[in-house]
Amino acid sequence: MSTPNPVNTPKSGGPVTAALIADLAAASRILVAQGVVDGFGHVSMRHPQAPERYLMARAVAPALVVPEDIIEYDLESNACNAEARSSFLERFIHGEIYKARPDIQSIVHSHSPSVIPFGLVGVQMQAMFHNAAFIAGGVPVFDIRRKFGATDMLVSNAPKGAALAAVMGKKDVVLMRAHGSVACGPTLQSAVFRAVYTEVNARIQHWSTALKGGAPIAALDDEEGRLADAVNQTAGIRAWDLWRSQVRSQVNW
Repeated sequence: MSTPNPVNTPKSGGPVTAALIADLAAASRILVAQGVVDGFGHVSMRHPQAPERYLMARAVAPALVVPEDIIEYDLESNACNAEARSSFLERFIHGEIYKARPDIQSIVHSHSPSVIPFGLVGVQMQAMFHNAAFIAGGVPVFDIRRKFGATDMLVSNAPKGAALAAVMGKKDVVLMRAHGSVACGPTLQSAVFRAVYTEVNARIQHWSTALKGGAPIAALDDEEGRLADAVNQTAGIRAWDLWRSQVRSQVNW
């Protein structure tokens, strides 16, 4: 979904290197290739020199994103340099989380199919394996109707984005009932890694639940999750390097 560009035009936070812009564009295509997004969904990155600004593609299908599509926003989600390019209606997810969480540098919003059931049935998502260690700390569920009643389910303004950020709190992932999820990280690479492995983890939990009968699932506990996620912050770049090289071989940027 997209909206016309806002009337107010805030000042840019300054230039961003072509390499970083290309990585952000590539992240959209990586998320498509890994089955996290399809025609919908978006990824953003906080401006590297201006924490009160963030970068995200114009309203276009993720598989079609190119560097020229990247728009800069302030934290009110007003575009700095839209230049007639339409903005995502749900950009407020990004602006309000960046406001609430100065530690977060990148955000992915997706509708990955294996994840959605956990926001519907009251079953807690658990960390099934070390690559999904970030889930061990818990995954809250944002139910938009609790504060806003019946809606179109979209986080289409700042109050809805702020409510989502409040439910997310200090966690790395938040589910959105009957909608999708948000995964965040201290880098673009880690946010993409978490979005991918939230979907993979959800599939493994579905399989484990089907296999276990009445037995408990031996998921990672909080301490195991903390230790494994610390390793993933470094080792996870291996996955990014692979995914990024695959995009580069297709589009030469």
